[in-house]
Amino acid sequence: MKRKSVFLVALVAFMVFSTAKAQINLGEKALGAVQKGYTGFTFSNEDAAKLSKEAVAKMDAEHVIAGPTDPYTVRLNKIFGKYTKAYGLELNYKVYVIKEVNAFATADGSVRVYSGLMDVMDDNELLVVIGHEIGHVVNKDSRDAARAAYQKEALIDGAASQSGTIAAVTDSQLGKIGSAMIDSKHSRKQESEADLFAYEFMKKNGYDVNAVESAFSILAKMSEGAQSDFLTKMMSSHPDSKERAENARKRAEKDGLYKPYVHQTPVVTPVKTTKPAAKTTTKKKTTTKK
Repeated sequence: MKRKSVFLVALVAFMVFSTAKAQINLGEKALGAVQKGYTGFTFSNEDAAKLSKEAVAKMDAEHVIAGPTDPYTVRLNKIFGKYTKAYGLELNYKVYVIKEVNAFATADGSVRVYSGLMDVMDDNELLVVIGHEIGHVVNKDSRDAARAAYQKEALIDGAASQSGTIAAVTDSQLGKIGSAMIDSKHSRKQESEADLFAYEFMKKNGYDVNAVESAFSILAKMSEGAQSDFLTKMMSSHPDSKERAENARKRAEKDGLYKPYVHQTPVVTPVKTTKPAAKTTTKKKTTTKK
């Protein structure tokens, strides 16, 4: 009787353990897909570009975008318009009319610059920041950020982990993926490599490389001022801005190109519009036959 009781207890314990184990394994499958990726799951450059394009389209619809004749757009096109095809990318540029100091580029070649950034940086300094963001795309950091955002949102239930292709995402998930790509935490190594990309871009194309030091010095000063909370959040994963400015200065000195950079106050020239000439009407003289 005693042996029978022990056997029953053991059997019940085994059944409970087996049930719990099955439940845990189901959760681990989803968790593993999110954190480590699933062996059957692939995410190509094309997948990243497609997902990024859709996410950016949603963000574009949710922001005020400077029109084609807006001074911000005219200025951006003047600065970076000739670089629509570069590094094997089809780049497209737009300005978000928003006071925040930010810019980002995504795996599909979309580059978005905030008007707040254009208000505090001159043309050369903007080239540095945009060059840095494009560096993330060229270095595949943006692809990895898109993959991580997709895994977090679309694979959360483990469903898509069974497929070798990416699954369709909901509108809500797409919005979260877009936000995650903007706020992606690149490693300090990735940020440093993007900084170097920006410096080499300036040097290769004949721009003043000393603007690199100046751009990071502006961010350093702003992080100590009124926008410190926002910039601290935005730059949390970046190397210290002062350190980045110093590194840029050392590179310029090593290349024999260093000289104090003179920041030019950004000037937004209003677009001239001509009003159509007012139509004048002349009354026809009528004559009556007598």
